[in-house]
Amino acid sequence: MSASLSFSRRKTGRFWIILACLLCLGSAAGLILNALSSTIVFFMAPSQVVAHPPAPSQTIRLGGMVVAGSLHTSHATDSTPEARFDVTDGQAAVTVQYQGILPDLFREGQSVVALGRYDGHGFTASEVLAKHDETYMPKEVADALQKSGRWNPRFGPPPDAASWNSMTAPPPIQTTGSGATE
Repeated sequence: MSASLSFSRRKTGRFWIILACLLCLGSAAGLILNALSSTIVFFMAPSQVVAHPPAPSQTIRLGGMVVAGSLHTSHATDSTPEARFDVTDGQAAVTVQYQGILPDLFREGQSVVALGRYDGHGFTASEVLAKHDETYMPKEVADALQKSGRWNPRFGPPPDAASWNSMTAPPPIQTTGSGATE
């Protein structure tokens, strides 16, 4: 009987050791996932942002093409440059506001990735990244353009800036002196 009691105690001891190891492993995995989830920044195309807006506190990367004619610059009261421009993926456009110096390679009609937050009305960027040569396009931007059906790399480079403007910007509504629209 003492042999079976000794075997039972060993089994119970092993069970508690395995249980403690699994508990420690689970806790470590939970802590790692929690730390990673707070630092993950998702890429979104403008059509995704419009269709499924992220939470205002969530930082995202917005990528697409800068709409031709949409760049407006000014200076804040402390002489910090401010820029406002539209980013499109061919299906929707999102207005981006950025306070700071834009990259030297930033151009209308070129691909751009902006890091920041969307508040439902516009995107406030804390960082703007521009392409580094005329043939480069971030993978996420190229994928978004291909998914929207606006560009296929088999048929050459992406459309020029003028066509991006006509794809997303509606014609301005003109009013007459009596307040009626034309």
